[in-house]
Amino acid sequence: MQYQHLKFMTSPLSTPYQQVLHIHTDTEGTLIERPNRFLAIVEIEENGNKKQEKVHVHDPGRLIDVLYPGNRVLLRKADNPKRKTGWDMIAGKIGVNWILINSAFHRQISGWVIENGVVDILSNADSILPEKKYGDSRLDYLILKEGKSIWVEVKGCTLAEGRIASFPDAPTTRGKRHLEELIKARSEGHEAAVLILVLRPEAECFTANGIIDPAFAETFEKALEAGVKVFPLLFSFNDGVISYHCQLPLCDTILRQKIETRT
Repeated sequence: MQYQHLKFMTSPLSTPYQQVLHIHTDTEGTLIERPNRFLAIVEIEENGNKKQEKVHVHDPGRLIDVLYPGNRVLLRKADNPKRKTGWDMIAGKIGVNWILINSAFHRQISGWVIENGVVDILSNADSILPEKKYGDSRLDYLILKEGKSIWVEVKGCTLAEGRIASFPDAPTTRGKRHLEELIKARSEGHEAAVLILVLRPEAECFTANGIIDPAFAETFEKALEAGVKVFPLLFSFNDGVISYHCQLPLCDTILRQKIETRT
């Protein structure tokens, strides 16, 4: 199998969740502001002294329910001392939960999913080829299995209203284009799939966010109709460990009503 192996954690399948990987953090702080998508100002305390630091945000989403002034965040010290930002944003707090908001880890998480057979159609692959070009896009994976090509795109979901997770949290022409490429792959006889990494552990179902991005939601429905398979996978982040819980259903009208009534 052609793949760069990563050091993942394993746990018995009989447990209610599976531990995926450790993510080291160095300190906790308070968000002061987010001047732009990729920069945050965070107040941290070292040796009894409070100071404000520039922090790199590795997520292009709005994250309005995570990155707001006064909220607590987890940071990791940057490896490169010459960087303009000395820290990386790892997670923000919502209620009692830490929410991973660093898309740099999506490759490790999705790699674990594929390597460990979490999604049946992606398991026992002959080759797993990351970052392969298809059409006008570079998709996250091309999986070769039993003579078939399976094109896979990965999306991280950090937004939830009540117990309904949704993507995107900001308009995404890139995300829409990726779905269009997967639809094209299906029309050309290939298999296609989307892994949705749902990073809100309270979520009970997933839907495309038609309020924030109607064009994406419309294309999402077209992708489902074309046979693109969508797998919303639920994860949590506690005590420095990403854990996998289960596959969530897509929200239909009846399920949405039940969840909204109970929330």
